[in-house]
Amino acid sequence: MTTQTPMIEMRSVSKHFGSVIALSNISMKVYSGEVMCLLGDNGAGKSTLIKTLSGVHQPTHGDMLLDGKPARFKSPAYALDAGIATVFQDLAMVPLMSITRNFFMGREPTIGWGPLKRIDWKYADRIAKEEMARIGIDVRDPSQPVGTLSGGERQCVAIARAVYFGAKVLILDEPTSALGVKQASVVLRYIARARADGLAVIFITHNVHHAYPVADAFTLLSRGGSLGSFRKEEISREEVLNMMAGGAELENLDAELAEFQRNDRERKADGAPAPGHSESVAAAGHADAPAGERLASDR
Repeated sequence: MTTQTPMIEMRSVSKHFGSVIALSNISMKVYSGEVMCLLGDNGAGKSTLIKTLSGVHQPTHGDMLLDGKPARFKSPAYALDAGIATVFQDLAMVPLMSITRNFFMGREPTIGWGPLKRIDWKYADRIAKEEMARIGIDVRDPSQPVGTLSGGERQCVAIARAVYFGAKVLILDEPTSALGVKQASVVLRYIARARADGLAVIFITHNVHHAYPVADAFTLLSRGGSLGSFRKEEISREEVLNMMAGGAELENLDAELAEFQRNDRERKADGAPAPGHSESVAAAGHADAPAGERLASDR
């Protein structure tokens, strides 16, 4: 276990929406140069947690620390200024706008002064092209619409944008959920590159097969509560999957399926029809009978 100060830490954080408890007593430490995978099924509280980290929500109870110092963000802008960049699932991109416009998005470099001040598009295009090349994506024309890129490439634009503007903590909300195998590998490769650059990365996903290769640690959520945090060497892929899915529920399901199969085998051995089979045969026979007989029987 590392002894350095966590870049970001949550201590017994809870979030309530009226009488609804969205998060309950969550503690987590994320270090620079590491990837923390936040895992959980739908409704586990992952989205609420990252929105609390990024300043969208204020925690009801508990403390957050950034580089060892207490932090409380009034809005996402405050979190971004402090170095916490969040890439949400919708990517906050405009498909019909250029790669360069989406890359800078309100932070365009300018030249000139006063009424002659204007955007330096030549410099902006060069930076966007260079930053995309750094992550292995060759952009021929940075003025092309970002909607012409693949899903994985658009994810990389959003991540490269966050890194370029000085993020210390990079939060990725389900970046591989709607991607194919090849596109997901591009994003996972860049997550590893961000870790190598010294960023603290929080990777939110429900796909263990994407999380395990790049993770250094795991925090598992279930119904707003924490199942614990684990270093990679402390837990196997199968154990992570079992905790996410709910081991007891899977065992009950296996038992039910085994019972169904046993009943089917017993019916076949006794020569008895499956439930509903006799009714369907009778109905079929009734349908095949002559019209006069069907009318008589219906009366």
